[in-house]
This record gives sequence, structure tokens and C-alpha cells, in this order.
Amino acid sequence: MEPYKINIQPTNRPAIIKFEANKFLTRKQNYEFKNVDDAKNSPLAKQLFYLPFTKTVYISGNFVAIERYDIVEWADVQDEVAEQIENYLNSGEPVIIEDDTTPSKIPVTIYAESTPNPAALKFVSNKKLVLSTYEFKNIEEAKDSPLASGLFHFPFVKEVFIDENYISILKYDIAEWDDIVVELREYIRLHIEEGKDIVSDNAQSKTTDAAETPNNNKSVDTSNLDDTSKQIIDILEEYVKPAVASDGGNILFQSYDEESKTVSVILQGACSGCPSSTFTLKNGIESMLKSMLVDKVNEVVAING
Repeated sequence: MEPYKINIQPTNRPAIIKFEANKFLTRKQNYEFKNVDDAKNSPLAKQLFYLPFTKTVYISGNFVAIERYDIVEWADVQDEVAEQIENYLNSGEPVIIEDDTTPSKIPVTIYAESTPNPAALKFVSNKKLVLSTYEFKNIEEAKDSPLASGLFHFPFVKEVFIDENYISILKYDIAEWDDIVVELREYIRLHIEEGKDIVSDNAQSKTTDAAETPNNNKSVDTSNLDDTSKQIIDILEEYVKPAVASDGGNILFQSYDEESKTVSVILQGACSGCPSSTFTLKNGIESMLKSMLVDKVNEVVAING
């Protein structure tokens, strides 16, 4: 099982810092603890209150946020706090001890959103679902995703793509969206509400295909890449990915051929096989890279994920 790793994330409030984990810490609700008595049901929060500068502890989703008193600066203590949280999580001790006040169901809202691909629909949740990107082409690939596996039992489901807070579903032509959207939305809502796993710890993120590195392009190991490839990744991350995600898909850097000046990318989710993806690729992404990386890019080609 993959060990917990903690990433330090500043916030827009200098007194508060987030310690983000690579796994979920809690799914059912968010917690705020003002003192050690408040934290009686959270051994982790209780431990953090032994630090004299801890004012408030928040636990939500995949992170712990701590508000400090002004007796220290985060720059002086944040690494030690991150190590303490990481060691605690890897010890196997509970983050939250549930009691009778813990809700048995997770309140969740799911709404359907159209995409540029007529064969794909995006089901958006008001809860964070996963911490990476997953793509399943069939029920066999979905064996480590209880949600995707269940969706494949609907005969009209062709592919399932899961990102941070949404699920994109590609359908076969045997059904029209108007006839199946309510059924799919309700299935997804109940699955999340009942606290069932979206993906198991064994599930492999499809982002590991890009550039043959274990990354999601936000934390890509660029040490073996040339400067132009690094620039391309930064541009895709900052300018392209947010727009693609809003359409229910994802784009990953695959490779850059310096001789032909060709960029290869992977399209996933609703973007994979989308009739408009070629237009977007040529008139959007390719034009942007040519403009921002003058004389370094001639062409962008796509590989459907």
C-alpha cells in the first residue's frame, strides 16, 4: 500500500497552512477543532494541539489545515509539522474516531453537464472524489474502481473517466442521454452518499502514461526532459488543462520531437474521440504553442487515451 505523503500548501491567510495528503483522510464530513477538548474524537488533531502554536485544526478531504498563534512563523516550523503528520498517518492510527454523531451518509449533490462530445456527459459532484485522474475503457480495467465497475453494468456505458470532482461517461449509440441521464446521476449520487469507495488503493492513475513518468503533470519529474518540453508542460498546465477539464476531459504531455518540432499529447475523458477535438487541437493548442514558443513548435498531434 502506498505510504502517505504530505505536501505543504500556503493559503491566502498567512496564519493558516494546509498539509495535503496523497490520500483521503475523511469523506463523510469536515471537522474544525478549536482546542484539545474539541479534538477528543480526533487523535491526530489532539496530538497537533500539543504544539504550543496551534490555534485551530481543520480536517477535510485530503488535508489538515492548521491556524497558528503569532508566536512562530510557518517557515520555521512547517517542515517539522508536515513530518509529524506524515509519520502519524503512516502509523495506521485513526484520524477520526466516529461516534453516534457522525453522519451515516454523505450529503452530496450531482448535476449533469453537457460536453463538446455528443457521446459524453459530465456528472459533477460538490465533493472531491479522487486525488488523481482515472480512465477506464471497459469493466476489466475498472476492477479497482467500485464506482466505474458499477457503471459498466449499464449496457450503454462505453467508457468512464474520473477526475477530481466529476465523472465523464461515454455512451454507446444504443441509448439517448435524455433516456438515461437521471438513472446514471442517481446511481452516482447514491454510491457517493453511502460512502462507498470511488477507487481502491490498487487503482492506477492513467496520468502515469504521460512522458513515462509517475505524474499528473502538476508534479511531473522533468529532470530528464529538455527545456522546451518543460515549457510545453507549463503551458498545458496553466492555460489548457483548466479549459479541457471544464469540458469533462484531460490533456497530458506525451513527448516533444526537437527535429520535427512535433508535440504529442494524450486526450482523455470526453476529449477522447470528440469530433471537435481536432479543431481544438489545431486552432487552439497548436496555435497557442506556436505563438508562445516561437520557432520551436510546428505541429501538435493527439493520441486518444
